[in-house]
Amino acid sequence: MFRGRYTHTVDAKGRVAIPAKFRLQLDEGAVLANWMDGCAAIFTRDSFDELAAKLAALPLANDNARRLSRFIFSNAFDLETDAQGRVVLPASIREWAGLGSEALVVGQRDHVEVWNPERWAESQQPVDSPRDLAAQMSGLVI
Repeated sequence: MFRGRYTHTVDAKGRVAIPAKFRLQLDEGAVLANWMDGCAAIFTRDSFDELAAKLAALPLANDNARRLSRFIFSNAFDLETDAQGRVVLPASIREWAGLGSEALVVGQRDHVEVWNPERWAESQQPVDSPRDLAAQMSGLVI
């Protein structure tokens, strides 16, 4: 399970360090893709294969299903970690996620998200206080 939040720099070559705790889970291979809410996601090979199977099960005649499948697969890249534990974020991924010289690497249970710090802060505003968090949880079955 991926959990925690880490701040890392993005170097001039588009490389970002993956936290050591996350690297162990990505040793069997990983896939990087554009993801929801304007971030990038890193999936284990198994998690990405599960997502791919769900996409393959969607009806081909459905326009939204085809668009989603095209979006996910055309923006997905196999990842390799270098000796320093860094991965290269392709320019298209950095652009989608609005990444500059700093990135937040955030655990999200079955995948890792890579965020522009300002976008992350904006995404967290609805849960900035205990009352806001309770409101967001209202109606969810947890």
